[in-house]
Amino acid sequence: MSTIAVSKPSSSPSSHTFTSLPHFDRPTYLMCHPEWYDVNYVINPWMAGNLHRPARDLAFAQWKELHSQLQRIADIRLIHAQQGLPDMVFVGHAALVQHGIVALSSFAHPQRQAEEKHLRRWFESAGFLLWETPRETAFEGEGDALFNATGDHLWAAHGLRTCLQSHRHVADAWHTEVSSLHLIDPRFYHLDTCFAPLAGGHVVYFPGAFDKPSRARVEAAFAPEMRIEVTEAEATRFVCNLINAGREIIMGAAGSDLAERLGSAGYNVTEVNLSEFIRGGGSAKALALRLSDSKVTNA
Repeated sequence: MSTIAVSKPSSSPSSHTFTSLPHFDRPTYLMCHPEWYDVNYVINPWMAGNLHRPARDLAFAQWKELHSQLQRIADIRLIHAQQGLPDMVFVGHAALVQHGIVALSSFAHPQRQAEEKHLRRWFESAGFLLWETPRETAFEGEGDALFNATGDHLWAAHGLRTCLQSHRHVADAWHTEVSSLHLIDPRFYHLDTCFAPLAGGHVVYFPGAFDKPSRARVEAAFAPEMRIEVTEAEATRFVCNLINAGREIIMGAAGSDLAERLGSAGYNVTEVNLSEFIRGGGSAKALALRLSDSKVTNA
């Protein structure tokens, strides 16, 4: 078994106190303008056949609508888009954030690794404490690691873009327990494409994305009445790639009765057409990174 060198936070405790770290009193997210968004290469199955197909004006309009809907329920910070980095708009893959500590992504593909220096600079300037991930340990932020509603347990996935060794390393940033799930369907290359723990204790997920032990792990953690299974047709519309703040959910257009099912579970659902971003392999969740603590976001 190979060993992975565990790096320490890039800033020492003496230069930061917990009281000096960023604190948010209401749900807060980071977004990146789609100025340079396009499908310039293929690093996930959704990009295949979609090279340079996203309509620029339509993508901008869809992003603006998502921004507007999210702004109703949360504060939004912006990071500048960078020319030559078309996937930077998917800022949800950039990091995992909790208590002012940021586990920065170590992207699996060179096409996205150039984003990391810009992300690091933004978080440092905003006063966050950085928890670095070694280059050889692929990890892609909230794409493959999601806290539960109370922020005291981490769900993480491996098998396609993030390596299993990263799970314990990332969880150590907060000294929290982590449950590892194995993704087996290449279409669902990130955890947030097929799994979404909700503020009310529910989970939205597509069972077919996981191997049998992982499905059993999910079903053991969530009672039957708390599990909202989606169909393959719904999953391929990226319905699990949703934003949840308290009882509010913002997601891409489901084309089904999922909004009604979520409404019956006590959530207020807003659907936004994000078709141009699905061409690149992401939807609502991939376009927004949670900055506020889980308990604040889910209050």
